[in-house]
Order: sequence, then structure tokens, then C-alpha cells
Amino acid sequence: MNDACVLRELADPELIAEVNRLAASERQATSRLVSALAEFDARRLYLGQGCSSMFAYCTRVLHLAEHAAYNRIEAARAARRFPAILMMLADGRLNLSAVRLLAPHLMDGNHVEVLREASHKSKREVEEIVARLRPRPDTPSSIRKLPTPHLSVTSNRAMAASQVDVGSQTSIALVPASDTVSRPAERPKIEPLAPERYKVQFTVNRETYDKLREAQDLLRHRLRGGDPAAIFDRALTLLLEHLKKQKLAVTGRPRSTRSTMTRSRHVPAAIRRTVWARDGGRCRFEGPAGRCGETGRLEFHHVVPYACGGPTVASNVELRCAAHNRYEAEQWFGMFVREDPSSYRAFATG
Repeated sequence: MNDACVLRELADPELIAEVNRLAASERQATSRLVSALAEFDARRLYLGQGCSSMFAYCTRVLHLAEHAAYNRIEAARAARRFPAILMMLADGRLNLSAVRLLAPHLMDGNHVEVLREASHKSKREVEEIVARLRPRPDTPSSIRKLPTPHLSVTSNRAMAASQVDVGSQTSIALVPASDTVSRPAERPKIEPLAPERYKVQFTVNRETYDKLREAQDLLRHRLRGGDPAAIFDRALTLLLEHLKKQKLAVTGRPRSTRSTMTRSRHVPAAIRRTVWARDGGRCRFEGPAGRCGETGRLEFHHVVPYACGGPTVASNVELRCAAHNRYEAEQWFGMFVREDPSSYRAFATG
């Protein structure tokens, strides 16, 4: 019987335990591999194996993917200087991506504090630490037309590539709607440059570009340079005000309500405001591993479902991400919710 068949026979608690055991085993193996690579690199054994570099040995002989080889080599070299990294890799306090980002900035005088601060941090949080350790300058503002390569594949949508330093300066490049492009637009990217300074990169179409130009013209008397970053900030401020009014019923003059309870499935504005503030704008579902940290795609969830007599009161309404809202519907009403997604709409409240 193969592993897949064995795993299918496990009960849920047994499978949870097995996944945790395997993850811990993988961390231990990774730590040991990084330690071995550090010694291997120090002895330059890759030369005798017919490889000109550690990277060539890891990709050609060990058959590691390029990014995996790079992460492990950087971690190995950092671990030679600071052996505590190996223990932190083994117990899960650090991952290879975090070590690779931190390695160039670790010194004898700061490594203990920096490694402790980076423990159990996400990649985005580690990037924030790196930006503080070595701030980078803002990107200068510019707007230019991108060159248009000739290809057989024609883009049916107008595109413009832009990169924005929030709170600082902006660079925008426009691709006309009739032109062809050599590759798909880059994915949106947010990158910290320095404490409280970020570069945001995304793609917009001709219509959005024209709106930006029009906004610059209309704001010339207030924003002399027409800084797109300042316009972006003002637009987001207005958008957030609109979304909070629409989704959370946020208002500076809330209406008084005679009762905080309703017999309708609809969650009244007063209850939505109370629940959002109480739950901190994040999913409130808690499992053995802790509370869900999701802040996107949030819905107002009846703890005791409305279909089962649960009242629409603040004490029975909590925030749930879409995944946990559906998960709890499955727990209450059975797996037919998964088999027939349309039935889920009868129980969702968000």
C-alpha cells in the first residue's frame, strides 16, 4: 500500500498530527542540509566534482531549482558566520527566504537582535526589517512612453506599466492601446524601500492613465508638481470612505436604534459597526493553531445560523473570511453545501 492510500485511511486528528510531524522533519532535514552545504562550500568540494561553483553543483548535481539553490547557498554562508541560524531553521523560527533576505545585513553587533526580531515573521515583515536596516532612496518621478516590440500576438487591452512610491515619488510608463507587447504585464508588487516608505508597482490601461492625467491637471493649483503618489493617496482615502460606508455602515452621525435585535437575516448597520470594531476587522474564527489572521473577503457570520433560529444580534454575529464562513456552514448543514455551492447562499450572511 502506497503512502497516498495510507494517508486516506487516517482519521482527521491523525492526519493533522502526521502533517505536523512531516513538516518538523522537513525543517530538521533542511537545517542539516544547509549545515552540510556550508562545510561543502568551505572546502570547495564542488570543484573536484566538475562544477565551477556551488550554484552549479546544487542545480546540476543535486537537481535543485535555481531559487531553491540560491536560498540554500545564501543560508549556508550566513550560517557559517552565525551558527544560531541552523537551530532557528530547524525549529521553524526562520525559513530560508527570511535568511536569504537578512544575510547581507547581519553583522557581529546586530545578528542576535535581528534574528530574534525576524523569528516567525512573514516574508513581507522581514522585508520591512531589511528596509529599516538599509534604507533605499525614493524612485524619481517620471512619465515616459515604453518602446513597442513587434510580435505576432496582439494585445486587445491597453496597458500602462507604473510604479508608485507611496508618500514619495512616482514613475509611470504608458503602452498605447493599439500596440503589441512582448510579455504579460508584471504582477502588482509592494516593496519597502525604507521605514514608512514603499514602492508599489502595478499596471493600468489607457483609460486609467488618462484619468490620472486629468486629475493632475485639475489639482495643479494644489499639487504644483502633479505628484501621482499624492493623487493615489487622495484617491484611496476617498475610496476607503466610500467602502466603509457601504460595507461597514461607517458614519459620523449614526442613527439611534430602538433595538439591537432583528428578525431578518440582514445585519443592520449598527450591528455591523459594532461587530467590525469588536473583531478588529479580521476573521474571528479560532482553531487549535490559533485565530485566523485573514483581513480580506470578510463576511458577517451568524454563529448560530439564522436558519436554525440564531438571532441577528451583535453577540451572535462575528466576522469570518469567506473560507471559514463556508467551512462553518459545512459543519452545521453537512457536506451538501460543498457539493451544491448554490445552497451555501442560503446560509451566508455577508
